[in-house]
Amino acid sequence: MEYEDYTPISKKLFENTEYLKKKLGVDESFDVGVRDLIIGDRKVHLFYVTGLTNVEYVIELIQSLVRLNDVEKVSGKEAYSIIYNRVVHQQVEEVEDLEVFSVDVLSGLLGILIDGETKGLIVDVRSYPGRQPAEPDTEKVVRGSRDGFTENIIINTALTRRRIRDGNLRHEIFKVGKKSKTDVCITYIKGKADEKVVNDIRDRIQKIDVNELTMSDKKLETLILNQGINPFPKVRYTERPDTLAIHLYHGKIGIIVDTSPSVIIAPTTYFDQLQHAEEYRQTKVAGSFLRFSRVLGVVGSIFLVPLWILVVKQPDLLPENLRYIGPDDPGNVPIIFQVLLGEFGLEILRMAAIHTPTPLSTAMGIVAGILVGQIAIDVGLFTPEVVLYVAISQLGTFATPSYELSIANKIVKIVMIICTWFFGLWGFVGSFAFFTLGLAFTKSFNQPYLYPLLPFNLKGFLNIFLRVYDGNTDQKKSKK
Repeated sequence: MEYEDYTPISKKLFENTEYLKKKLGVDESFDVGVRDLIIGDRKVHLFYVTGLTNVEYVIELIQSLVRLNDVEKVSGKEAYSIIYNRVVHQQVEEVEDLEVFSVDVLSGLLGILIDGETKGLIVDVRSYPGRQPAEPDTEKVVRGSRDGFTENIIINTALTRRRIRDGNLRHEIFKVGKKSKTDVCITYIKGKADEKVVNDIRDRIQKIDVNELTMSDKKLETLILNQGINPFPKVRYTERPDTLAIHLYHGKIGIIVDTSPSVIIAPTTYFDQLQHAEEYRQTKVAGSFLRFSRVLGVVGSIFLVPLWILVVKQPDLLPENLRYIGPDDPGNVPIIFQVLLGEFGLEILRMAAIHTPTPLSTAMGIVAGILVGQIAIDVGLFTPEVVLYVAISQLGTFATPSYELSIANKIVKIVMIICTWFFGLWGFVGSFAFFTLGLAFTKSFNQPYLYPLLPFNLKGFLNIFLRVYDGNTDQKKSKK
């Protein structure tokens, strides 16, 4: 992003210091500090934020500068180059704009200004507070790595680089937000990712004009996508570095936002949201079984309850040997209210499980799932079949790897339930057609959302249900 004001660094050190004291709030914020040094005949000021810098690096840097007074004469035109060469760090950058200088200091870098010089030095001594990489709770695997992304963008890019030791891996960083100056990084493999999509994402990020990213990655998604009322996610989120690496190898682009442990993957399709890292940690037969079971569960989570509602409304649609499906006694409460109450009740249960402390979540599940459910059947609020089909449908929701997709599927299911109850077969067919057409016209960064179904690709279509193709095109070409 471009900064609002360009303020050149003055040769007079006190003018630069006064500007930065007002800009950074040095006298008001206890964690923003200035260290005054005299190196030879020059005054040198170091600016830093105590909570974001590595204390050992800062002390070592100050010691190397102070030693100059004992071993070398620092004066005249060579003073700047001498000091520059004694900044013992692998990443040192020159800046000429005080606005850029102040933003870098607030980002955790160390800023050095020298009296009589119109250039400042920025040294990367960042040490952001945060947790260590750990396995994400929402993407656990039986076999595989136990590390996951954290709230530190530097750690996240390093975890990605560790898995992709390719010189074509690119990490482009931007600052978004006039006030927050949040670091946003797009990552991709040059030569595999579509350059048009990369340029499109880069342009959308650079055109963002907001003061801050309050919800980091989620607000960034809202700003770069025209989501509208479409509930289906046009990007995928992951907290696993290996999942991101797989998608990067397949030509996708990752968007990493500082302070968020979730990485955005784009463009994405509906079927990309159904894949899970566990499938790639097993043999092809076992992985195919897991993938087929998961897809079956997701399909059931959408259509099982609406189909049951349909045969309850129109039992003549069932063949004679399946007429046992449907409640013998509908109970005191209309079926539609029982189903909707069960659907919303389970959604509340899921939200309660998320917000309940881990030691109490098991007890909460027993109370809500067993006691409340059984008592509701005993008093006649629910029929047993309603509880059965709603519970099976909810299991399919839990099996959906993408949390955003599971919510979208649930919204579609509730709409289909209502349409089927009031309009019967035509309601079911009409809502299904509307759902399918909506997906067919949806695009993620101008990429078809239903690919490889629309447009049809046989190999990709088989890969929806079975892990028959891993996308390793380079290896196949080398064998030829």
